[in-house]
Amino acid sequence: MPERNKIYFASDFHLGTPSYTATREREQRLINWLDIVKVDAAELFLVGDVFDFWFEYATVVPKGYIRFLGKLAELADAGVKLWFFKGNHDMWVFDYFEQELDATIIDNEMIIERHGKKFFIHHGDGLAAGDHSYKLLKKIFRSNLCQWLFARIHPNLGVGIANYWSRHSRKSNMKKKDPRPAESEWLVAYCRQHLDREYDYMIFGHSHLPVDYRLNDKTRYINLGEWLMYDYSYAVFDGEDVVLHYKERE
Repeated sequence: MPERNKIYFASDFHLGTPSYTATREREQRLINWLDIVKVDAAELFLVGDVFDFWFEYATVVPKGYIRFLGKLAELADAGVKLWFFKGNHDMWVFDYFEQELDATIIDNEMIIERHGKKFFIHHGDGLAAGDHSYKLLKKIFRSNLCQWLFARIHPNLGVGIANYWSRHSRKSNMKKKDPRPAESEWLVAYCRQHLDREYDYMIFGHSHLPVDYRLNDKTRYINLGEWLMYDYSYAVFDGEDVVLHYKERE
């Protein structure tokens, strides 16, 4: 059996959009990839927006994704440590994955060291300079009061409202996204403000643009891209270096 010594990173699957058929096709690609991950992974970091919307009621979770969740369960049972970051689309993850998959839920950033390398990991939302309206909205949505109020809505209505909001938010953001030099990325600007902490890798999702950019002689900015449209991207750390894998956009 291969030694379990690799660490995998991926984000922005957005399962649930834009349709059931599209989600099932994407889910199958993910399952095929997770079969590869299962062979030699020690840890798997899911860095936010795994779902286009997620809310855990006390006894109800959104239906679907059963093959994907089952494959994650296989990895967990095989000894792969799962880390689940809250994104801006699935910030209402609570303890379901902790109970079912023994995953660790990460609210914001995480700083780790592996094999002498220092990692800063964050979904990437809310880090831009300014952007005060979103930061306020994020604070409201993550508040206990907001979550309690939403839980009072029947799931048929609540999930419908949330899915509409999620689709509208994603379409608005996609209109703003275009390929551009990495040095002009706002997440790169954020990274430059924190270079004094001497990270080896600063890893994000959120922007949907796969990037491996050297900030200086020590630190690299890595964006994991997405699985929604073209990239089907992920990164893997083999104990020596991080390699970003993705399909070129046409």
